[in-house]
Amino acid sequence: MTTVVRSNGMLTLAEVCKELRISRSTFYDWRAKKRAPRCIKLPNGDLRVRRSALDHWLDDREDGV
Repeated sequence: MTTVVRSNGMLTLAEVCKELRISRSTFYDWRAKKRAPRCIKLPNGDLRVRRSALDHWLDDREDGV
């Protein structure tokens, strides 16, 4: 899987959805249920996710079996 990393360590919502292989509506559903990775809301309303926040979120969901 190819991961896009911005120089400032922030991903757009499209990049996050592409990496997780989910739709934008699924991401917003998870966000409404407080199950999505932490986001930064920009003044224009766009969302960004820190690479470190996404990695941490994924680590927390890793199956320990």
